[in-house]
Formats: sequence, structure tokens, C-alpha cells
Amino acid sequence: MRKIIVISWVIFFLAGHSTFAQGKIRIKNDTLATALLIIDIQDFYFPGGKLPLANPEEASARAAEVEKLFRDRHLPVIIIQHAGGSPIHKDVAPLPGEKVITKPEANSFNGTDLLSYLTSLKIKRLVICGMQTQMCVEATTRAAYDYGFKCLVVQDACTARNLKYGDRTILAADVHASTLAILNGYYAKVVNSKELE
Repeated sequence: MRKIIVISWVIFFLAGHSTFAQGKIRIKNDTLATALLIIDIQDFYFPGGKLPLANPEEASARAAEVEKLFRDRHLPVIIIQHAGGSPIHKDVAPLPGEKVITKPEANSFNGTDLLSYLTSLKIKRLVICGMQTQMCVEATTRAAYDYGFKCLVVQDACTARNLKYGDRTILAADVHASTLAILNGYYAKVVNSKELE
């Protein structure tokens, strides 16, 4: 009896997750004009920088893959750079003609022309990635939702860092996961880079 229950549970689990595992999200969509926001992937977040994050190389590599996908589909790529920070990392360096926005705050809309630029392109959906998950990525995603954009956050193209609260250290992986858990299903849909096509 126990074996039957276990087998039934496995079949149920696989059936319920097969669509998620195999499903692809087409970023080129006539009814949902889409742009990519790459937020603050800058040298100071990498080893040797002022504020190194957890595994920034991996997140940056995934962001570069998404960036290439958008370029191949001839869709807008917008690079966000924090003011006073270090250069944009080479993995995601903008091409001539791509929009680069320098922002003074965590929220990429605050004090910039991002909203007017997206409006001029009639953008309805944003694919968002970058650094740090719990700061500029989260702040921008929440603001984008409030402005009426549909948002996809690319979880493996973002990363965070360890945080201190009182005498506790919250590990970067937990910071990253908890932020995504808060965003997912309300402010955004959290996806993996491999789900995009």
C-alpha cells in the first residue's frame, strides 16, 4: 500500500510540474511588447570590488545569455547603471545605440527617464535581472508593477549578498530566495533564464 501511495505521489508531482519544466516563454510577442532591464551589473559587485556579491560571475553570465536572446530577437535592451558606481561589467556591456540609464536611487524609475522611454516604445512587459536581488532589482520590479507593467524576474541572472540584522547573519542564498518568494505571483513571475525563448 505504501509503495502505491509513493508511486502515485511521484506521478502526481511529475504531472503537475511537467508544464513548468517544459514550458517556454516567448519574449517576442505582438500583444506584449517586451524590453529587458539589466540592473547594476557593475564591477564593484565582483571579486576585488567594493561590495562583492555571492557568485556574481554566474548571475552575470546568465544575464549575458538573456541579453543576447533579446538582441537576436531585435528587442530593446536597457542597461541600468548606479550613479557614482563602477563601470558596467564586460559581460553585459551595451552595444552602440542601446539605452543606458544612470540612476541615483535603488528604484530605476526614480529620478530617471526610464518610464518615459518605455512609454515611447509602447512597452507592456519587462524582463528584469541584475544586482542586488533584494535592493535595486526588487525596488524596480515593485515600481514597474505599480506603473502597470507585467514583470518577469530572471532568478538565475540575479544575485545578493549576506546581510546582518542584529546579531544574525542572513546568507545571500536566503536573501535571494526570500526576495524572489515575495515578488513571485504578485509583483512578478519569477523565471529561469532557460525558460525564455
